[in-house]
Amino acid sequence: MTTSRLEAFSAGVIAIIVTIMVLELRAPAQPTWPALLKVAPNLLSYGLSFLMVAIMWVNHHHLIHVAREATARLLWSNLNLLFWMSLVPFVTDFLGKNYRQPMAVALYGVDLALCGSSFFLLRAELARQASADTNLVEYHAAMQRKNLISAALYFLSVPLAYVSVYASFFIFALIPAMYFLPEKKLVGKEN
Repeated sequence: MTTSRLEAFSAGVIAIIVTIMVLELRAPAQPTWPALLKVAPNLLSYGLSFLMVAIMWVNHHHLIHVAREATARLLWSNLNLLFWMSLVPFVTDFLGKNYRQPMAVALYGVDLALCGSSFFLLRAELARQASADTNLVEYHAAMQRKNLISAALYFLSVPLAYVSVYASFFIFALIPAMYFLPEKKLVGKEN
């Protein structure tokens, strides 16, 4: 399998994930503000998850472009990431229906932490492939720190959910903000 086929397969899976998430949304039966407010938690959890999946897709797109070859280790690391991402529609729906319940908030945090950890593993394989290129090694090291911080914060959101779901929600909002901060450009490798 070439890296372009790997990217196309992954983009297809991610598109299905987003489609499943939106299909879980249900419009209110009545066209009133109170009825719309009742489904607001579902809409908000969808919006947050859409943003998270979009960030993962953009990062995955850039990540796969620096792959030298589609090794078995790269393929399995990618499938590991896609597995945890495929659970995002489930945890999103569960969170939207139970947004005040620590278990639902914690489960959402667990899945996102495992997505973040999977990115770390995927990038580790790509860093291994690029070990002769010092620019790529530096770039991967910087991005690995960001992956570790994100995964650690997501893991922290799990026990925090039992103290305050709002603390976990703060983490869920903080991490996307981290990914919108400007990053060091990799000269000659941008697509």
